[in-house]
Amino acid sequence: MRIDKFLKNSRLIKRRTVAKEACDQERVLVNDKPAKPGTEVKPGDVIVIRFGNGEVKAKVLAIPEHAPKDVAATMYELLQ
Repeated sequence: MRIDKFLKNSRLIKRRTVAKEACDQERVLVNDKPAKPGTEVKPGDVIVIRFGNGEVKAKVLAIPEHAPKDVAATMYELLQ
């Protein structure tokens, strides 16, 4: 699944366009490499999202095709 779609489905970022912009500004890393919006993610990948002065680090656990609200939190595990 594309990183921008994963970020939206997992609700780490609210909108896909915001996720795309974050990737374009190199604020999203996948396995310590800058991610483009089309970068594919798979279970086991580590995602880092930089927000202002802080960052969120998450490990991808699952990639369901459709993610209702109750499933979104099971798609990743927060690290730190």
